[in-house]
Amino acid sequence: MAPRVLVSDKLSETAVQIFRDRGVDVDYLPDLGKDKDALLAKIGEYDGLAIRSATKVSPKILEAATKLKVIGRAGIGVDNVDIPAATQRGIVVMNTPFGNAITTAEHALSMMMALARQIPEANASTHQGKWEKNRFMGVELFNKTLGIIGCGNIGSIVADRALGLKMKVIAFDPFLSAERAVELGVEKVELEQIWKRSDFITLHTPLVEKTRNIVDAAALAKCKKGVRIINCARGGLVDEDALYDALISKHVAGAALDVFVTEPATEHKLFALDNVVATPHLGASTGEAQENVALQVAEQMADYLVKGAVSNALNMPSISAEEAPRLKPFVALAEKLGSFAGQLTDSDIKGVVIEYAGDVGEMNTRALTSAAVAGILKEQMGTINMVSAPVVAKERGIKVDEVKQTKRGAYETYIRITIKTDKYERSVAGTVFGDGRPRIIQIKGIELECNFGPHMLYITNNDKPGFVGRVGTLLGEAGINMGTFHLGRLAMGGDAISIIETDGKVPQQVMDQVGKVPNVVQVKQLRF
Repeated sequence: MAPRVLVSDKLSETAVQIFRDRGVDVDYLPDLGKDKDALLAKIGEYDGLAIRSATKVSPKILEAATKLKVIGRAGIGVDNVDIPAATQRGIVVMNTPFGNAITTAEHALSMMMALARQIPEANASTHQGKWEKNRFMGVELFNKTLGIIGCGNIGSIVADRALGLKMKVIAFDPFLSAERAVELGVEKVELEQIWKRSDFITLHTPLVEKTRNIVDAAALAKCKKGVRIINCARGGLVDEDALYDALISKHVAGAALDVFVTEPATEHKLFALDNVVATPHLGASTGEAQENVALQVAEQMADYLVKGAVSNALNMPSISAEEAPRLKPFVALAEKLGSFAGQLTDSDIKGVVIEYAGDVGEMNTRALTSAAVAGILKEQMGTINMVSAPVVAKERGIKVDEVKQTKRGAYETYIRITIKTDKYERSVAGTVFGDGRPRIIQIKGIELECNFGPHMLYITNNDKPGFVGRVGTLLGEAGINMGTFHLGRLAMGGDAISIIETDGKVPQQVMDQVGKVPNVVQVKQLRF
């Protein structure tokens, strides 16, 4: 029996035909996604669900989707899909992360030009029969400094186009290498330089905790008077209240916004300001982009349902069904080791070396490497997945090398990840024991064996008496229970590492107190 797919949002006939051509039965009901009850009644009949943004895939819908194997989102954003609930039910969630990059970049540039020349206001005035030529005095883009926050796939396209307009382009991106910056023709800078030097600032970064309200009152105060802000990335990157105040005071000359914290944004105090250009999340809204992502999602879903191939999955590695049982625990190990290394890295990453020793080196190391790189980058990149991680690393000039060896030491098989920056090299190694659980076995050359826990404290210290007692007392007095406490050292009295699993998140105030304990060099909270 052929697999069945429901298309509940608008896709082109060409995309729908791709399913049919590849042996998939498809029902095209483009208005069904807007009717929750109707979708709930029909979803149990299908193996696949193809959507855009109108369909909301809630836990209730997923509970009724008893046959569903894959959800394909034609586009990059998956805010309308409950991914954890889908994962729990064994449903693969795919997106099309690169189909609308040019369109979004062009929209950002269009917004910048409209803002510079006050085109929306001038257009409205002229339509009203006025001829206010002297009222709308704009500014040139030529020779102005454009600050780009996030110079990945979309940001690099914006940079290329801006350089064609003879703008000076500076960019902040923790993952942008100096070599990649030279290749793009941009100047790599720290965030403080973006505020101080930019005439225009455009954002092209995902919304994660580190980027939430990255443009806040403090940042705006550091900006040049007359700066203009463009955000076509994600609502929440800009503190809208702070931006409003800066626009009222004229410290910020104008803002162009395609995204907002709350959408649909049918009412907003920013809409009352003449120096604000606003559009209703149109970044990906061109015929070309919509067709590209529609075709891609149809191809990906059909290949998965017919052949078992996985592309651009957000919650599943790109591996075959035959190798999945054996590979699964090592995928988890690679991702967690990568996350461990990524959370401890605060400098620009130049390279990553992933060493496979023993039997793991004979497995699908491409999937394992993708999982490791995704773990490294996800702290800064948000919803990065195993498929997109190698591409993102390449775009940022991060060299990823695999090393395979048959030599075995104390462990039959293991994975070691080494991150290289301008300042240091750091490594972490782990293995999978008979119970299938991933474990850390070495950090920075120090032997230390422990499991991964949801909340962990990583402490580096000098190996001196009294350290354990003082840290334990501080945590105990704060009401924080320790699940496990693991220690390792290079030599007596030398460098040491402690990994403490706690029953919950440790407040920053307690972290600060631990950091002040004598002989503590560093303390960091890790999440897994």
